[in-house]
Amino acid sequence: MNVRSETVDILVDGQRIEGTLTASPATDGPGVLFVHGWGANRDHYIEEAGALAGIGCVCLTFNLRGHAETEALHETVTREDNMRDVMAAYDALARIRGCGRAFIGVVGSSYGAYLGALLIYMRPLRFLALHAPALYMDHDWELPKRKLHVNPDFAAYRRLALRAEENRALGACAQFLGDALVVESEHDEVIPHPAVANYISALANAHSLTYRMIAGADHSLSRPQWESEYTQLLVNWMSEITKERACADTPS
Repeated sequence: MNVRSETVDILVDGQRIEGTLTASPATDGPGVLFVHGWGANRDHYIEEAGALAGIGCVCLTFNLRGHAETEALHETVTREDNMRDVMAAYDALARIRGCGRAFIGVVGSSYGAYLGALLIYMRPLRFLALHAPALYMDHDWELPKRKLHVNPDFAAYRRLALRAEENRALGACAQFLGDALVVESEHDEVIPHPAVANYISALANAHSLTYRMIAGADHSLSRPQWESEYTQLLVNWMSEITKERACADTPS
């Protein structure tokens, strides 16, 4: 399938952030919003967006404020700012011609997975793919994101066994009724297994829940084979859930 990419501008709070739309011509398929992790940018998802566009998805990657063209905001940007970025990007994707507005979901990594989970409260999502999903305490929401890491309890918090009602992101996942994919890196040096396990437990009400571990992988999937394995996981999973939903929507 012929896949094309074009740069798009997304307006949020009077500022512009850059995005890349990747799709095949005349596509009327699922909308996939990619949300990158802290310290990354939209280029992190080039391979995945191209692969999903190749099976008929309309993909939008974008730069959270504090990254890439707005790197100057890195020290001051808050979770609230980035949450607004995600909502603005979702709305931009939903307006794109060819995007199946009734079938939009999020693919997020680390901090991006955390923000993607919170989007459940604010926008309709049919699917949710989380790689190495991060967890943050609910308080200090408007504190600069960089300052959250200096909290002496920060690392220990991610190792706690938490109930859905004890964390906003987990609480959002508990309300999610769509299809969910959780991917863990076996040797993740940033996100410990208990944090991933909390997300899996919280997604108990999902229509379907798939969990996969990438053997030997680190947090950033720094080796090409790990990145390729993750991409193939996404493609296989998306193919499966779109086929299932298409069958369910077909009159018998």
